[in-house]
Amino acid sequence: MPHIIVEYAGHLDETHCMNTICKTLFDAAAASGVFPDISAIKVRALPCPFSLIGTEPQSFAHATIRLLAGREDAVKADLTRCILTALDQALPDVGSLTVDIKDIDTATYAKRTL
Repeated sequence: MPHIIVEYAGHLDETHCMNTICKTLFDAAAASGVFPDISAIKVRALPCPFSLIGTEPQSFAHATIRLLAGREDAVKADLTRCILTALDQALPDVGSLTVDIKDIDTATYAKRTL
């Protein structure tokens, strides 16, 4: 764990390499110290072809970090700041950058890997 899912204004594909941004976020999560097993980190980016935000420029990226439940709020806050800093460095010209954490219920989460 975690899953880091970045939703972004679809037109950013024209000016930014989302593969590089995924790598940047992976590296930031690995360096955060929160995840002792970096092989568990997963990052993906999903373009939003249609969007409207209340500020200019009309561009955004939002990262949702899905974590197994149980981490303290201070750890979560440090992690969101870490990922926001990485997004800001990778996307300095994007109008809105946000990060949120959602807990995954360990009672119902299932996982399979090779």
